[in-house]
Amino acid sequence: MSANIQQWTVEKPWLETHCLLGEGPFYEESSGSLRFVDIRNKRLHYVKVAEGPSSLKTIQLDVCPTVTANIAGVDPQERIAVGVKYGLAVLDVKKETYELIQPFEEPVNERLRSNDGGVDPLGRFWLGTMTDFGLGPFKPEGAVYLMDAKSREVKLPNMTIPNTPGWSPDGKTLYVTHSNAREIYAFDFDTESGEISNKRVFYNHDGSGEPDGFRVDVDGFLWQAVYGEGRVIKIDPSTAKIVGEVKVPTKNTTCVHFVGTELVITTAEDDEGEGPSRKNGGHVFKVDVGIRGLRLNDFKL
Repeated sequence: MSANIQQWTVEKPWLETHCLLGEGPFYEESSGSLRFVDIRNKRLHYVKVAEGPSSLKTIQLDVCPTVTANIAGVDPQERIAVGVKYGLAVLDVKKETYELIQPFEEPVNERLRSNDGGVDPLGRFWLGTMTDFGLGPFKPEGAVYLMDAKSREVKLPNMTIPNTPGWSPDGKTLYVTHSNAREIYAFDFDTESGEISNKRVFYNHDGSGEPDGFRVDVDGFLWQAVYGEGRVIKIDPSTAKIVGEVKVPTKNTTCVHFVGTELVITTAEDDEGEGPSRKNGGHVFKVDVGIRGLRLNDFKL
């Protein structure tokens, strides 16, 4: 690693949540709350950022939530969009119940579950699928779907672990991580039709870990969590080179999100690790990195 890159080191967790698989951080500007999921424990957590750990609240579901988004024109303290095992759902936050609005397949495929996702500039949900837990090695049976309440379409088939779809500041480039391939793909994105073209490998990771979730900052740089390496890397969009690094004291970093200029980092347990990595696995970290992230798009229901 070059000595002249930006570097941050986080020594202690902000939230000691003990998630089995913490993921999907999302900041609600209207309520000042950060929400994030624990996929394996089937939980959605909320915390008031200004109040910190004492304000942590949890919604227990009967299905794994994997990613969330605000709904256009709807108070996120009332309802949000959420990826669940069988497809895209709307969660009634107060009643703690959900309604599936678009399944991945009919009849459902029990081998698959949702993974990460994101909303495009046109308000449509891009949601990935992958092999569910307990079914042996992950296989290239997943896909990235384009979904809304009325339709679904497979956009990227035959994927094993598709992760975060995210867009450049001008909306003209779509990035999608393929974790097990250790690659981030880039596509040209037509902001009027929503069609994608010109697939290419934007970034190839040569470390021991796998790129997981990311966010894009206002300058277009990608902040990419690397599962298995205990770090988040900052990638230059013009050169695809690593220009920054955030280190945390546990190895399974999963995703990130910006709250102002602070970067929030979710992690998964490290039950095979030792010392600090095992102790801090599944906790949430944050650090001021001096840049804001792009506001994520609202889902148009």
